Amino acid sequence: MTTTAAAAMPAPFPFAAIAGQPHLRQALLLAAADPGLGGVLIEGPRGTAKTTAARALAELLPDAPFVTLPLGASLESLVGTLDLGRAMAGHELRFAPGLLARAHGGVLYVDEINLLPDALIDSLLDAAASGVNVVERDGISHRHAARFVLVGTMNPEEGTLRPQLLDRFGLCVQLHNIDDPSERQAIVRARLAFDADPQGFRDRHAQAQAELSSSLVRARALVADASALPYTDAVHEAVSAMCIAAAVDGLRADLVMLRSARALAAWEGATAITGQHVQRVAESVLLHRRKPEAETAAARTAPPDVGSKAAGDADGESSAGSADDGDWGAMPPEPVGIDRVKPLRPLIPSLRQQQQQAAPKKA
Repeated sequence: MTTTAAAAMPAPFPFAAIAGQPHLRQALLLAAADPGLGGVLIEGPRGTAKTTAARALAELLPDAPFVTLPLGASLESLVGTLDLGRAMAGHELRFAPGLLARAHGGVLYVDEINLLPDALIDSLLDAAASGVNVVERDGISHRHAARFVLVGTMNPEEGTLRPQLLDRFGLCVQLHNIDDPSERQAIVRARLAFDADPQGFRDRHAQAQAELSSSLVRARALVADASALPYTDAVHEAVSAMCIAAAVDGLRADLVMLRSARALAAWEGATAITGQHVQRVAESVLLHRRKPEAETAAARTAPPDVGSKAAGDADGESSAGSADDGDWGAMPPEPVGIDRVKPLRPLIPSLRQQQQQAAPKKA
């Protein structure tokens, strides 16, 4: 019988060399700084570096495993179950860990997460948010640490997740095809250079990789310190205002936005959370939670362009008055074609016509 040797996994593309996706990079680094955010959902078409970025993120974490959940995985293989072999041989109940246990301390990557059964997604999101996997089945009750960075990807063309599951993802990034020719060429050149000489390419980015890794370790320490990175009432009010404007359900968006801003402040080595931190993480927090009616209302109530003033109006308002004075739902006048018609004969005869009709006719 012939045996095959296990092949080593190829070296991942360095995270420091990923270009063209700044929002994706930021979301992944924030989720790595605070895994309790609940993971990152990446929406986008094929070939937009989703898998490459997730695998590269694991390399920045010290001794971090990179675990992939296949589409055909069962609930038992994910959360773990009873070790039937030991139970039957030694008459003892022992827990056999699953993929959640293997992913502890690293990155759990799920491609096409929208195609998984809801039961598996529920278990994934529960463990990603709490950092603990609880299994109660087959007559045993077991719990173990499962602190990992959850990265899920999906192509909207193949369906989406239910709103209840979308809301439980901490951050969401929507990727698009790159239309700038020079940017596309730079990305392709980098990938070809990596494929031609992986180790040489990685050596050229080793210094940047080391800096990212040390920054991530420092950010995790700051996030773990409950007394670090305070925020003011004004920052909290800004968070509440944005979540209300987005018409989100519940308070999870407020919590995630504050935690994301805290992770960003920790990543940048700030001493406090500011409004700028909140503004920079807001879209990733609200993208998958914002109600459609909130988007319509935001577009309808957008402030007018006051950069140019109307002719003859020193205050910059039109002669018809401000928007608050008129009917905001009125339609602007449109030209209507008019056909020329013949004038109608008067229905009431004039006084002269009446006198002519009343005068006697001459013989």
